[in-house]
Amino acid sequence: MESSAGENIKITIFGESHSPEIGVTIDGFPVGFEINEESLAAFMARRAPGKDEFSTQRKEADKVVFLSGLTNGKTDGSIIRAVIYNSNQRSKDYSELNDKPRPGHADYTAKMKYGKDYDVKGGGHFSGRLTAPLCIAGGICMQWLESKGITVGAHIASVHGIDDKRFDSVNITAEELTALNGKPFTCIDDGAAEKIKAEILAAKNDCDSVGGTVECAVVGLPVGIGGPMFSGIESKISLNVFGIPAVKGIEFGAGFDSTELFGSENNDEFYFDENGTVKTRTNNCGGILGGISNAMPLIFRVAFKPTPSIYKTQNTVSLYAKENTTLNIVGRHDPCIVQRAVPVVEAAAALTIADMMIGENR
Repeated sequence: MESSAGENIKITIFGESHSPEIGVTIDGFPVGFEINEESLAAFMARRAPGKDEFSTQRKEADKVVFLSGLTNGKTDGSIIRAVIYNSNQRSKDYSELNDKPRPGHADYTAKMKYGKDYDVKGGGHFSGRLTAPLCIAGGICMQWLESKGITVGAHIASVHGIDDKRFDSVNITAEELTALNGKPFTCIDDGAAEKIKAEILAAKNDCDSVGGTVECAVVGLPVGIGGPMFSGIESKISLNVFGIPAVKGIEFGAGFDSTELFGSENNDEFYFDENGTVKTRTNNCGGILGGISNAMPLIFRVAFKPTPSIYKTQNTVSLYAKENTTLNIVGRHDPCIVQRAVPVVEAAAALTIADMMIGENR
């Protein structure tokens, strides 16, 4: 089972939702970089479960323990190995799923691929729990990018048809992105946040779930990062973003909306600013031309499906009896994962950009 990514910064994520520990190895990270563990803990807390009524009530501290790769708080050139010890599993809640796969989940396909002994408890290695190690790697990369003047930030763009404001794709600043991190519910518009909260609770009270989108921006990225075709920023970010469970789509810049424009409307016209820097007056391209950064803000949006584990009775099959049956799921599940996915999208973006920048400098 392969869960590795990266070319210059190579990561491998290991563990299962209900295993004693989950974690990540990071190979190729720059030597001598001091990791701010307090900032990393704050970043991890944004994704952690059990914080409020909008997420699963499984409570995990998600404390990062570094087992190797650091000396006196600085990266020492060896492989970084970091783990999180699981402490709040309720494995008995998943006993029926060995026979009855959840609709919309990987239970069935995982059993067919890996055999009857595959562990489905908590979703196993397919669980959103495995985004915590991704956030360890991405959070470290975010700190390294910040030391280079590059800031990554994201927000809830929509939930079940309720929209937050979009980023100003031309003028978004690092300060605005950083300010979002301090919000308990990451929306630009506080009014939209309240409507989204109500929509999530309505789905929860109806024993159902909802999905939505996350918008991410990277500012301070210099011109010239990336390349054509498979070396492009869109290709690389998409690969890592689709490693996040429940992701169903991604778009950059104007994305699918650009299909409704004329070329004269979609083209971002160039100009020299007062400092003699080439910029564009619009940013429909999302900061990327030919797979290469043009130094405008990098903008993309990610679509997340509704959480498949819901409390309504659903039709499924009994793999053992080979007959149609029904399933009533128990356990603790998110009525919406979008709000917890915001830092995960940031992590995937930061990991990608850091990996590409290191490659450019070799």
